Amino acid sequence: NRNSVHRQLLKYIVRAGMVKPSGLVKPVSVTRIAGRYLAHQEGLPKLPVPPLQQTCERYLTALTPIVDPEELNHTRQLLEEFQKPGGVGDRLQKGLEQRAKKMENWLSDWWLQTAYLDYRMPVVIHSSPGVVLPRTEFSDRQGQMRYAAKLIAGVLDFKSMIDNETLPVEYLGGKSLCMNQYYQVLSSCRIPGTKRDNVVNYALDKRPPTHITVVHNFQFFVLDVYNSDGTPLTVDQIYIQLEKIWNSSLQSNKEPIGILTSNHRNSWGKAYNNLIKDKTNKESVRAIQKSIFTVCLDAPMPRASDDMYRTRAGVQMLHGGGSRWNSGNRWFDKTLQFIIGEDGTCGLIYEHAPAEGPPIVSLIDHVVEYMKSSEMVRTPMVPLRMPQKLRFNITPEIKKDIEEAKQNMNIMVHDLDMKVSVFSHFGKDFPKSQKMSPDAFIQVALQLAYYRIYKHCCPTYESASLRMFRLGRTDTIRSTSIDSAKFVKAMDDPARHNTEKVALLDKAVKAHRAYTDMAIRGQAIDRHLLGLKLQAIEDLAALPEIFMDTSYAVAMHFNLSTSQVPAKTDCVMCFGPVVPDGYGVCYNPMDAHINFAVSAFNSCQDTNATRLAQALEDAMLDMKTLLEQTPKAKL
Repeated sequence: NRNSVHRQLLKYIVRAGMVKPSGLVKPVSVTRIAGRYLAHQEGLPKLPVPPLQQTCERYLTALTPIVDPEELNHTRQLLEEFQKPGGVGDRLQKGLEQRAKKMENWLSDWWLQTAYLDYRMPVVIHSSPGVVLPRTEFSDRQGQMRYAAKLIAGVLDFKSMIDNETLPVEYLGGKSLCMNQYYQVLSSCRIPGTKRDNVVNYALDKRPPTHITVVHNFQFFVLDVYNSDGTPLTVDQIYIQLEKIWNSSLQSNKEPIGILTSNHRNSWGKAYNNLIKDKTNKESVRAIQKSIFTVCLDAPMPRASDDMYRTRAGVQMLHGGGSRWNSGNRWFDKTLQFIIGEDGTCGLIYEHAPAEGPPIVSLIDHVVEYMKSSEMVRTPMVPLRMPQKLRFNITPEIKKDIEEAKQNMNIMVHDLDMKVSVFSHFGKDFPKSQKMSPDAFIQVALQLAYYRIYKHCCPTYESASLRMFRLGRTDTIRSTSIDSAKFVKAMDDPARHNTEKVALLDKAVKAHRAYTDMAIRGQAIDRHLLGLKLQAIEDLAALPEIFMDTSYAVAMHFNLSTSQVPAKTDCVMCFGPVVPDGYGVCYNPMDAHINFAVSAFNSCQDTNATRLAQALEDAMLDMKTLLEQTPKAKL
């Protein structure tokens, strides 16, 4: 019986979009896993398919502030045609409903493929988010290795909660959430292909990995982090092993093989097939892919002034600073890479396909807490095996691929315009004192900041979690609403009274809150529209006209791509824009301050990260002043 339960579990996890591994996991953890985790997951509701008419109506409403009236009218006609009984929309909707009946989650496989694995831009900047951790006190190699040793022990401590199923179930709005993503981030890796990638999760092997990879001066090492009896190494033992690694990788003239992973996915897919023709290379690559996670011991970066420190740290997490700094000290396909700089700059970067920000952040919160309490204890000296250096045979062709990847990386590095800042005037506390949702308050401020610069509203994407549903990922909160547009236009109009502005602000904040609630309950429009489109492609039918319409192209061009990633730790996540003329905006609202990361591309003349970050700060302060100076209307 234990084995059949286990097979069921494996099938379950594999269906979550991971490639099927060979064999089974150790039976010890199986009974534990099969118990709590499976029972919890099976109790979760399935993602609904929203009613067609509801999505069509909400789509029109969402288009109103961002497309001109003529286009809107044209779209209205297309939508009427689309949703006629027995028409195209009706047929696709029925197909989706059938798919939802048959599958664990009608969206998750499609989403993994279209949002991540089919996407051919480099994962660097375009897909993988970075996280900057609070500045640390060390500035030498001993401090770097002590910090790394504690961090590794902290991640292994978190891993034991995943393995034993003692990870506390999370809740949102009183509803328990899907915990599947936690089972996908360790011992997993993206594998490049020439047309599409895939993700492999080795945690499910019959002998799950017991090593991590450490990279220093572009050289990769396998570090076993468990003793033969299955207990993790102590902080002290890890430190000793890291010292051995450091001392056997002093020269930095090695070929930065890892930089290959930063290239365009098709180029990397081709180079990958070429790289692994060689047996030694194939084994080395496999060791990196199978490792539980990667630790990058970075060389110090050029010094930055205090106000620029966070921005410099942000780019170091996102891309490593270019080929002459730390960009070759990575394996960007690895799901989790912790970055620890010799100069005290720390953080991580993660490959986005298996998970969203929140599970990563809760791992960070756990590790940061663990590191506060963990002290280096002298362990009885058991001689430990020398960590194994991974060898690569570099042919002239591979050398050429490395040079190309370096050049492309340096172009991306020069093109990224980044500003990481701390808004220190207030945090969640102020909007809460006004009985407003902090996230909605920030999003409306962002709308105001953008409008003040560009004098128009733009399509805005904020991710909303669908984890109330089994295998749920995200949907889109469209922050630009009819109400937010009314408010931003009125805010700087001297003809409008403050009481009216406050009423409009209140309405805009409430509209955002309502859209958020709708999205987390599976009733937003973006994933449903995507589903209808993919259903048409799967049916080999002609693409419905609503998807060839100008309004659709406009609506999908997100000039503002945003995400709230709250953490207990005073950290900030950063990511690149999703369109050439757009911005990426990520924020972590703490009680009394807010951490912001704003990105843009230098190649676009119209965008400027520092300018938007400043406009956002001004908008937040102006909204606060407006609320404080205006007497509350009597209810």
